[in-house]
Amino acid sequence: MAAQAPTRPAADAALPSAHERAQSRAQLRTQLRAAMPEWWPVLAGLVVLFAPTFDNLFAGAWIGEEQGHGPIIFALTLWLIWRKWPAVLALPAQPSSLGWPLLAIGLALHLLGRSQSILMFEVSSILCVMAAIIVVKRGLAAFRLLWFPFFFMLFMVPLPSELVAALTLPMKMAVSYVTEQLLFVAGYPIGRSGVVLQIGQYQLLVADACAGLQTLLTLEALGLFYLNVVRHTSAVRNVALAILIIPISFCANVVRVVTLTLVTYYYGDAAGQGFLHGFAGMVLFLTALVLILGVDSALQLAVRRGKPAGAAAPAGAP
Repeated sequence: MAAQAPTRPAADAALPSAHERAQSRAQLRTQLRAAMPEWWPVLAGLVVLFAPTFDNLFAGAWIGEEQGHGPIIFALTLWLIWRKWPAVLALPAQPSSLGWPLLAIGLALHLLGRSQSILMFEVSSILCVMAAIIVVKRGLAAFRLLWFPFFFMLFMVPLPSELVAALTLPMKMAVSYVTEQLLFVAGYPIGRSGVVLQIGQYQLLVADACAGLQTLLTLEALGLFYLNVVRHTSAVRNVALAILIIPISFCANVVRVVTLTLVTYYYGDAAGQGFLHGFAGMVLFLTALVLILGVDSALQLAVRRGKPAGAAAPAGAP
């Protein structure tokens, strides 16, 4: 019997070879170089228009805890657009006049925000102007391809302080209560009055940045970014994880406040308000990331176990 050459698995055959990947990268570089003369003036205009806004953001709002996620959101947005840009260039250009009203709204928001020092309007204008340029130059099909990056940018728009305060207070109360109960059960001398925790000789005020709406929005943005990158095929898994990010955010906030409380109790108020306070913020996001990955893995197992139950019975079965 003649020996047969080993067949390549179908899964491996579907993977691009190193030569194909190199060709794809070379084609991408060629497309980007060809598009540069068209887009450099646009990029230069955006830099000139929004440079004062970004200067204010980096000197003010983005260096604080409440809006510290802003530069991360913007950087991830640019990466998402860059990731989709070859697909945008591959689409036939179909400029749409619908972008001009959006551009007018964006410029009006920028003018009003700069003149009246309304940061929410200034940041919103960045989103509107960028979206309008895509629609005017490439059309609605290109905008539909980039819908998630522009939706993602909404998370860096500062909300009115009155709205933030109204929504944050119940969250701070809940985080303070759970922190008190956990440490009390663990045997620590802790009490609570509203959002003020008393542990030993120290008093800690649970601030907005520790357990507020902005933290929830930041973690929700992190979760949605994760979903967009991994691109699960199961709609149930995507929706469930997006909803579960809210309790995940709450648990991560509790871990952060518990960490700060214990640091203050053992090492004093200076340690709790110094470097370790910033370190607790890292603990918050690491905890949230671990919980998101853990919940996603659990949902993956649940989806896999649910498939056989819904599968059709094999032929010939009674």
